[in-house]
Amino acid sequence: MTKLTNETIDRHTMTQLDYDQLLELLAAETVSPRGAALARALRPASEYTRVRSLLIETEEARQLIDSGASVPLSAMSGVDPLLELLGKGAIYGRQELEQLAAWLQAVRQMQRYMADKAERALYLGGYAERMESCPQLRETLETSIRYGEITDEASPELGRIRRHLRTAEEQVRRRIDQALMKHRDSLQELVVSQRGGHYVLAVKRSARKQVKGAVLDESASGQTLFIEPQEVVAAHGEWSSWQSEEAQEESRILAQLSSLVDAHHRELTANAETMAQYDFIFARAKLAVRQQGCLPRLMDAPILRLRGARHPLLGEGTVPLSLRLDDTVRQLIITGPNTGGKTIALKTVGLLAMMMQSGLLVPVDPQSELGVFDLVFADVGDGQSMSQSLSTFSAHISAVAAMLARASGRTLVLLDELAAGTDPAEGIALSIVILEELAERGTRVVATTHFNEIKTYAANTPGCRNARMAFDPESLRPLYRLEMGAAGESHALAIAARYGLPARVLRRAEARLQTARSGAWPDTAQMSAAKPTEDEWPDDEQDAVKAATRSGGRPTAQPTLRQGDSVWVHPLGCIGIVYKGPDPRGEVIVQVQGRKLAYNQKRLTLQISAAELYPEDYDLSIVFDAKETRKLRKQMSRKYIEGASIESGEEPGKRS
Repeated sequence: MTKLTNETIDRHTMTQLDYDQLLELLAAETVSPRGAALARALRPASEYTRVRSLLIETEEARQLIDSGASVPLSAMSGVDPLLELLGKGAIYGRQELEQLAAWLQAVRQMQRYMADKAERALYLGGYAERMESCPQLRETLETSIRYGEITDEASPELGRIRRHLRTAEEQVRRRIDQALMKHRDSLQELVVSQRGGHYVLAVKRSARKQVKGAVLDESASGQTLFIEPQEVVAAHGEWSSWQSEEAQEESRILAQLSSLVDAHHRELTANAETMAQYDFIFARAKLAVRQQGCLPRLMDAPILRLRGARHPLLGEGTVPLSLRLDDTVRQLIITGPNTGGKTIALKTVGLLAMMMQSGLLVPVDPQSELGVFDLVFADVGDGQSMSQSLSTFSAHISAVAAMLARASGRTLVLLDELAAGTDPAEGIALSIVILEELAERGTRVVATTHFNEIKTYAANTPGCRNARMAFDPESLRPLYRLEMGAAGESHALAIAARYGLPARVLRRAEARLQTARSGAWPDTAQMSAAKPTEDEWPDDEQDAVKAATRSGGRPTAQPTLRQGDSVWVHPLGCIGIVYKGPDPRGEVIVQVQGRKLAYNQKRLTLQISAAELYPEDYDLSIVFDAKETRKLRKQMSRKYIEGASIESGEEPGKRS
């Protein structure tokens, strides 16, 4: 972000949210090195008016592209080296000056193009007003240099010299042709060649005395001498003299043209900057076309109300998400199974916010509303750094500490896997306190978690809301769809079954889970005793899948319910443990999260029988009684305690 002073945090967030990858895609849409440099240097702005201007520029360029117009952008080929030498007294070469003339012609075309589109692109047209095509300089260069050569029209003196030069060269050619015929009997072959810019004849070594002149070369065998005939020497001298004068005049002309170019230093520099800006802006528009980006409603407030939002780097195949962060929902807690899309949703939110504040159109529904944040912080992934010897938890806390040092009511904070990497109890407590601290500041937060305590915090805290990544319990596959207003389940056992975890392992995990949800854990020894023999396990691995997905609510046929059975309570949509079997009316007392409730057995579905869950001699009071009750019962079994009594169970609430 433009206001960040800590480069480590800025770079960390950009990398975490794939912003660097986005900039490389943007740079690939440019046509000039200067435009690409601007693309790679792009950073989000934090001022509403600046963001608005950037977005309007991009939208205007997008509309011009959509209209089918061919934009005369310049690749500025070969111009940059010359521009870097402006004002330094350099003498530019013929090729550089010719490329400069062609570029000035491109500047002129861009001016005319933008003038023609002024009514449709008011913001873009403003850039053209800074451009100067330098007509006198352009015409002088075009007159003086053509096809990489200085023309005779570059100066009257050069024209005069070249006329004499052509006459002298013609005189040399006539003299050498005459010498060829005169000495043809002394030559190895009737061919005129050149050595060092001089015309020579191939003379037999044996006939050397018959051809007067200077030997300039000989063949590898030594039998042929290459001689400049004496009758050609004088004519060649005059030709060389005119060549020298031509070179001097060309050097003078190049110096004069270079001086003229330097005199336009200011205009040329402004042109280069403006052409690079046009390249950069139209690259933003081309990227928007490629990613199907649009201009959402820009708000001068730190809010996000996204509809149909897609991650810009993942293409059209991604499932769009919709969510809101505003004064009503300041914190959003996303839950759901691993690989269900929580992290992608987090990155989508952050990257779209940074894109919009960078003047890039975003792949969302046009009715979406995006505001402006002063700062964007992200801590996504495990963040572990082996080189810095930082654990996962240490890396997370280091990032969070930096966020807390600067977060305000106009800050967007993205946190992946709250409470991860440390003791769950401590991590959960710390995470909730961090959320509370950010809430007091009004900071907008999107976080992901698996922990029920954090889900409960979100459900009971004003300004905080749950959301979940949808999961299909039938196919055991994530749907990658974000659903606001409800917490999701991790579906760890279902996913483990799908990926082949052994059935016996899943059943033991299910047993521990049911007991934990009922309010008490059997100790390890008891769980070992509860383990069935190998022969008792079903051969069909599909049973493992069924056991693991029972919490998803799929009904199965069942026998009479007995104490200790694990059942699915359909009215509550959760697991319970049978405390008392059905009475004559079919009423069953079920313990759910420490409470004993009565339901008709038709509303219950057997999940796992008590025989499967517990050893034959297992004390079920561990499941149904509080620790203090069990302790008192033990004491009463040893001696009489006056006034002490144990009720068989609290009066259950009536449920139909």
